[in-house]
Amino acid sequence: MMAKVAYGLGGLLTLIGLVWMGQGSGYFPYPAESFMIDQTPWIYWGGLAFIVGLAIILLTRGRSRR
Repeated sequence: MMAKVAYGLGGLLTLIGLVWMGQGSGYFPYPAESFMIDQTPWIYWGGLAFIVGLAIILLTRGRSRR
């Protein structure tokens, strides 16, 4: 049960990270009135969220194989 929650959290963080990076770089300008569009700090925050989500997935995968 906890592994499913961890996978879900990790997947959600990776998806959020990609959206934030896309908005921060201007490649994903939706919604048009978003304050995140073309704002460089959101590229870094998105990268951090993506890395944390990926780490959660990889750590959960490693623990579930034991």
